[in-house]
Amino acid sequence: MRTTLLRRHLRAFALGALAAWAVTAVHAQGADAYPDKPVTLIVPTAAAGGTDTISRLIADALSKQLKQPFIIDNRPGANGILGTELAARATPDGYKLLFTYAAAMVVNPSLYRKLPYDPVKDFAPVAQIGRGGNLLLVRQDLPVKTLKEFVAYAKARPDKLNYCSWGNGSGGHLAMESLKKQAGLAMTHVPYKGSGPCVQDLMGGQVDAAFADMSSTVELVRAGRLKALANSGPSRIPMLPDVPTMTEAGYPFTNYSWYGVLAPAKTPPAIVKKLNIAVNQVLKDPAVVQRLRELNFTDLPQNTPEQFAATMQKDLHDWSVLVKDIGLTLE
Repeated sequence: MRTTLLRRHLRAFALGALAAWAVTAVHAQGADAYPDKPVTLIVPTAAAGGTDTISRLIADALSKQLKQPFIIDNRPGANGILGTELAARATPDGYKLLFTYAAAMVVNPSLYRKLPYDPVKDFAPVAQIGRGGNLLLVRQDLPVKTLKEFVAYAKARPDKLNYCSWGNGSGGHLAMESLKKQAGLAMTHVPYKGSGPCVQDLMGGQVDAAFADMSSTVELVRAGRLKALANSGPSRIPMLPDVPTMTEAGYPFTNYSWYGVLAPAKTPPAIVKKLNIAVNQVLKDPAVVQRLRELNFTDLPQNTPEQFAATMQKDLHDWSVLVKDIGLTLE
């Protein structure tokens, strides 16, 4: 009897192992041929903003690396929620990916009571692109030159100044709310669907201030179209060496955004690995590195999917502490 049962268990184990090998073999063959058609990168922000600029740089490089077009599909709105949810529900075959920024993945879970996606359960991290801080910007004709002067100017005019961000709960929103709390300021928040429109209206004088990504604003500062008072990163940047960090300017605060590629959960690991290798190869391309440095990235990690996942887990914790400290909750 025991011998018969043992034979049955061994037969079942052998069949299970054979089935697992077959699935692995199919996935491996699929990865070898991948991609054999265009790949869509869903970007949950408006065109012309920092995330969009970086996504197009990486998409062009991946198109050359993997010999298939990588097409950008901008889906802005609701602080990245609309585009991120769309990517989460995509078929997990590697042909619809998410190119996103930190807030959509590690800030939103602490901000919103209900979120239509889970950044851990609904996605497979592929590769982190890099990270950079945000600049505290003011319109060119605002009569201030330093963060200290800006705080004094705003304090003398409670509720008279406004600032924009790329959405409620975005990195720009949280950074300014942190400054407001530290400095005791009263300013009105004007949320936009993307950083591009926010910066355009800042240049046009419709809004007074903003925290915005360096990648799309450094050249505007250098051209004299905006004034930069501080940057939220851990150190000064070569392109704007005279602009202090927030901490140097007297308001201890470090805030940076990373960018990355993620796939829908259950995407075959072999495809995730192939994409990771391709992205990391792109991050070794001298032309790409030079452009990313020009966009003021402070580091290009070239990490594994597992390392990217660990970064996300740490940031989920750190941002939850900051959001709780500010006391902000969104529906």
